[in-house]
Amino acid sequence: QVQLVESGGGLVQAGGSLILSCAASGGIFGNYSMGWFRQAPGKERDFVAAITYRGGDTVYADSVKGRFAISRDNAKNTLLLQMNSLKPEDTAVYFCAQGRTRVIFTTTNGFGFWGQGTQVTVSS
Repeated sequence: QVQLVESGGGLVQAGGSLILSCAASGGIFGNYSMGWFRQAPGKERDFVAAITYRGGDTVYADSVKGRFAISRDNAKNTLLLQMNSLKPEDTAVYFCAQGRTRVIFTTTNGFGFWGQGTQVTVSS
């Protein structure tokens, strides 16, 4: 059974940076695309970024393009999300997810396994 564990969330001032990490176990990490989603209170879970199985291609939500960077280290079974120039509207619980295939999806139904989430709070 695949397990995904996020870490790195916290409280940061607007304009600051955070790096989220997702540690994967129980599966063949390098065979699947990976993604980050976020969910604010009372809102749906939204796509943030995704990366193909070898990291050769990435996709970002318009709201984070140019500020966030997704990357992966298949040797360490780790997914990262570098978040810069954070805004209060970035406040949410951030989830990492494993794709159902090698290709990128941008909707939740394209992902089969999810972490428990890590809280990111950006103060103004």
